Amino acid sequence: MVRAAGKPTTVLLVRHGQTATTGHVLPGRAPGLHLSEDGRRQADAAARRIAALERVAAVYASPLERARETAMPIARARGLALRIERGLLELDVGSWTGSRLERLSKRPEWATVQRYPSGFRFPDGESFVEMQARVTGTLAELVSRHRGGVVVAVSHADPIKAALAQALGMHLDLFQRLAVAPGSITTIAYGALGPTVLGMNSLGDGMAVS
Repeated sequence: MVRAAGKPTTVLLVRHGQTATTGHVLPGRAPGLHLSEDGRRQADAAARRIAALERVAAVYASPLERARETAMPIARARGLALRIERGLLELDVGSWTGSRLERLSKRPEWATVQRYPSGFRFPDGESFVEMQARVTGTLAELVSRHRGGVVVAVSHADPIKAALAQALGMHLDLFQRLAVAPGSITTIAYGALGPTVLGMNSLGDGMAVS
């Protein structure tokens, strides 16, 4: 559980913008995947929304190109340096990296990925349980660094859903029911009594910040 004394620390979890593979391929941690034109527009839209906030202490991103390219407009809009945080990396899907989703959906293991993710480890990769522990541990560190502030963390769909499930007190086996669209912002305030989810999968103008 992430806890912070005094004023809550608010984390804006931004999913990277769309790429050419979004919805078609499981890219995992493959390098060299950049934002599409739509993805760049989504990144700019997220930057405009976050630029309107009264305060932002820091902007962090996963090391992967698509996350950094989403985070850069946000950092520029706030006049902040972009910080790279490996704990925000995408789930390591191992030997499934680069596979087409249509093909993966026909594998017998796919039902486990969707319905019992806590019991699944990707071949030569990471388990969902390990990924959730990594991401929530990383957010705990960011909260500790920026107590009472607002932090932007640009990551990927599954890590954001896993963090959101933890904040909601939801079992990891239900996290596939959550939707986190490209360019969306999910807002969680971490306080002394635990996390409070202020917004999920937000793509509009309104954004609550504690």
